[in-house]
Formats: sequence, structure tokens, C-alpha cells
Amino acid sequence: MIDTQPPAFIFIAGAILLPFLRERRLRRVFQLLIPVIAFIDLLYMPEGTYWIYNFLGYDLILGKVDKLSMCFGYVFVIMAFLGMVYALHVRDTGQHVAAFLYMGSTLGVTFAGDIFTLFVFWEIMAISSVFLIWYQRDMAALAAGFRYIMVHIFGGCSLLAGIIIYVSNTGSTHFGFIEYGGLASQLMLLGFIINAAVPPFHAWLSDAYPEATVTGSVFLTAFTTKSAVYVLLRAFPGVELLVWLGAIMAIYGVVYAVLENDIRRLLAYHIISQVGYMVCGVGLGTEMAMNGTTAHAFSHILYKALLFMGVGAVIQVTGRRKLTELQGRNLYKQMPICLSLYMIGAFSISAVPLFNGFVSKTMVVAAAGELHRPIIHLLLHLASIGTFLHTGLKLPYGTWFGRVPEGEKVEEIEASEPPLNMLVAMGMAAFLCIFTGIYPKILYNILPYPVHYHPYTTSNVVAMMQLLLLTAGAFWLYIDKLGGEATISVDTDWFYRKPGMLFLWFVSHPLQNLRVGLQHLLSRTVANVASLSKNPILLPEIAIRYIHLRIINRFYHIFGLAEDKVEELKELESRYDAIRKITYDKDVYRRPIGLGVLLAIVLLFLYGLVYFFTSR
Repeated sequence: MIDTQPPAFIFIAGAILLPFLRERRLRRVFQLLIPVIAFIDLLYMPEGTYWIYNFLGYDLILGKVDKLSMCFGYVFVIMAFLGMVYALHVRDTGQHVAAFLYMGSTLGVTFAGDIFTLFVFWEIMAISSVFLIWYQRDMAALAAGFRYIMVHIFGGCSLLAGIIIYVSNTGSTHFGFIEYGGLASQLMLLGFIINAAVPPFHAWLSDAYPEATVTGSVFLTAFTTKSAVYVLLRAFPGVELLVWLGAIMAIYGVVYAVLENDIRRLLAYHIISQVGYMVCGVGLGTEMAMNGTTAHAFSHILYKALLFMGVGAVIQVTGRRKLTELQGRNLYKQMPICLSLYMIGAFSISAVPLFNGFVSKTMVVAAAGELHRPIIHLLLHLASIGTFLHTGLKLPYGTWFGRVPEGEKVEEIEASEPPLNMLVAMGMAAFLCIFTGIYPKILYNILPYPVHYHPYTTSNVVAMMQLLLLTAGAFWLYIDKLGGEATISVDTDWFYRKPGMLFLWFVSHPLQNLRVGLQHLLSRTVANVASLSKNPILLPEIAIRYIHLRIINRFYHIFGLAEDKVEELKELESRYDAIRKITYDKDVYRRPIGLGVLLAIVLLFLYGLVYFFTSR
């Protein structure tokens, strides 16, 4: 048997070695070779617990291998390869290093067997991913990345606090099922659902992902939220709170997608919606629901990456990202391949039969039906309608087709298909979406529990097709009212953006003025003390003259300064400054020694009298 290594270390080693490869072709081969090596490593990893190291009396476990971790491990490595193919044209080595660290830390979370190891990789994941935003190198990306990392630092602190309390209470660092109810579990759950982008802690996703680099946004769609789904599956299956959070999340993302004009922001809100299905499945907690969640995470990584690749190609070629800037420019004539591949992703996310979203999403919905949860069942169906309406119809229509509003002059866009490597990556992702949709058994075989669900029943297919056709009909009827509008949607990030701006204003103005005033006062005080220390014998005279000068100055200020008094005040100030500048000279200011002796005798005599009368 081949000796395996922690998959996380393969990517981290790749991140370390990549900057030393100067020849571009060699670097490209290396970028593709690392995911291939990691995938082979996964194939030879038997189930069990491996790579255990003792640290301060606790076991650090780098390899907890079972069907759940392997399923997520497979899709993460597949996505790493697809993302690297898509990014081959990027010359910026720093982006690839950040991507490798991001992918490696995600695999570290996936195979972590203890909560300390989990936390370390969790934080590396947050820190490395923010650079995929900042490498866009504009002010919007800088600001969005700063908000992104601040939210994740808050989530990390919550997770760490929960871990410390949990270990103190139980004495165990094992990462597995955690009984929900105490403060420790609540803090840990909060840390996880922040990364899962559960409302109201979701705005970091729709804020930051659209500002990332074209290739960086593809990686971002795959790892952070899905690793959060994985840890929820591992630690908190069956928590009722997650059922409602997930269902609301599925609807919430769709509603905000309706309002969006930015094509990547629209897709970002649909990430929130689709992860809602997964969070809901975790909360339902049955084997079918957890299988559905795992399968949907697998499918979502593939089709969402394909969707972001498609709109990223449009942005790469045209430099535009708003529906109002693209509609009516007939890009379908210039980018037909890109459109076709995008539509495969759109059909997948919309759960069209023969695409992978159908074989995974319907499993979660069926699990809600089996448990007789009609409200949850209805909410998930409504979210599915909204998904097809906007990702499958509105976005491609507005981007590649669309109508120019009346009175607006059409500006032709010179466009072409994106670079070959981008099309190849999209083609491979599209193939996997179709293959796992037509032959779901290959996906079902790697799920954590035995699968008894059959997606291609007549009732399932007919019900889904009715839903999709009715949605398409409604879109056709209201097509003129569903175009892009140049508006800004206010989301829950308003609650930390506005106070944050107020805090920055307070720091940069009132607090800064106070600091400058105190600094000036203290500097002047130090200067005065230093000046007086040069001649302490003249201190009484200096103090008297200073008080006199201040009184006169205040008097003139209140009652008015006559012309003949100006010279008098200037003369007083000059005398005061002259005395302050006098340096102590022992030959001038030294007093006779007898005076000091006399003062000492007087003081001792007085002390003796006091002692005599108080001791009687």
C-alpha cells in the first residue's frame, strides 16, 4: 500500500514551493500536479484515524477518515484542479499561493479529528482566502476584504471561546457529535453558521465575493461555506434551530437575488440560498437528509463554480459586471460557447432533470416531506422557483440577450470567447454536472449512509418539470419587468457598516483632535519643566511673574486692550521669557553655606520641640 500523507500538507507544500518556480510552463504543470497528487493520496487513504500527535497532553489528529470526510475531500480536490485550470492564464503567483493555502486549510478542516486542529486550519482558511479578494487591487476589494476578515475574526473568536469552554467542561478535544444546549455548543455553532453565511450573519459573502478577482471568486464559492456545512454535519446534526434557519436562508437569498443588478452579486445571493438547503438538511438530521445535504454540497461546488466561471469570463472579456451594462449588447453572438456552458450550470442549480442539482436537491426536499414538515417543504419549493427564475432565466437573458431600455443608446461591446484554459475548466465542470446527473449512483455510492432514494421517479420528474415550466412561463409574461435595475440593496451589513463609519469618523476627528490637544499640552508642560529645571533657584520669581502675566493678559482680554498697553504686555512677556532662559550659574546663584546650615538647625530644633511635646 502507498504511504499516504495529510492532503492539507500537499497543498501547503505546494504553496511554499510555487514561488521558487520561475519558468512559467513548469509553474503551470506544478499547479495542476498538486491537486492530482492530492487526489491520488485520497484514493489510498483507508478509513480510520491517522497522523496523531501529542501536544500538551492532548491528541492532535490530522486524519479522521470516514465516508463523510472522504466525500467532501474528493469534491474539494476536484474543485482545486478545476479552479487551477481556470486560473492558468493568471501570471500573479501570489494569487496561486493564496489559493493553495486556502485549499490546503479546507482539507485540514475536513480531516481534522480534534477541535484544536480544526480551529488552526479554520483560521488559516480565513486569512488565506481574503487575499483572493485583495488581489483585485482596487478600493472596493480592499474595503470588502477588510469587512470579510473582520467578520471571520469575530466568528473565529466565537469558535475559540466555545472550544475553550467545551474542553474545560468535558476534558476532551475530540471533534464529533456535540450535544447542543450549553454555552460552549452555542458559541461553536455561532462560529460555524457565520462561515455558512446563515442570515443575519451572511452579508460578508454577498459583499466580498463579487469584489474578488475573476479566478479568486471561483475558489471562494467552493470552500468556506461548504466546509462550514461539513462541520455542521459532523457536530450538530438534528438541531431543530438549523431547520428553520436553513429554510429561511433558502428564501432570503432568492429574494435578494431578485433585487440585484451585479451578476456576481446575484450569484452570491444564490450561494446563500443553496447553502440554506444544506443547513436545513443538517437540522432535519435523518440519514436521507444528511445524505441529501452531502450530495447537494458536492453538486453545488461543481455547478456554482461553473456559474461563476461563466460570469467571470464575461467580466474578463468585457470589463462589465452589471446587467444594465450588458443587456441588449447581444453577447450570445460573440460568446456562444460560454453561454452554453453557463446554461448547464444554470440547469443544474435549478434542479432540471438529468443535471446534478436534481439528484441532490430533491433528496433534501423529500427528506422534509418524509418527516411531514409541510411548511419547510413549501419554503424549499418556493426557493427552487426563485432559483430558476433568476439564475436560469433572468441572469443569462440579461447578460447575453436582453433589451435596451427605450431612449438609451446602444453601445456595442467588442467581445470574444475567453482564454482556452477558462473554457476547458468550464467544460470539465459542465461534464461532471451532467455525468453525476445522468448517473447519480457514482455520487450516491460515496455518501455517508446507504442511499434508498430514487430521484428519477415519474412523480419527481413530472413535479419538477411542471414547476420549471410554470416559472419559465411567468418569466416570459413579465420579461420586461425583470430586467436589471441600477439600484443598491441594503442588507444586514448596514448594521456594521454605518456604525463602523461613525466609529472611524469619531477616531479621525474628535478623538484625533483630543489626542493632538493633549500632546500639545504635555509637550508644552515638559518644555516648561525642562526650562525651569535649568535654574530651580529662580522658580519662585518665575512663578510670580507668570501669574502676573496671566492676570494682566486675562484682564486686557476681558476689558479690551488699549493701544498703549500693547507694548507693556510685550515687555512683560519678554521679561518672563528672558528669566526662563537664564541658566543656573553656581558663581552667581550659589548661596553662602552658613545659610543652609542655619536652615537645617532651625528645622531640627522645630522637629525636636514637636517630638518632645507629643511624646510626653
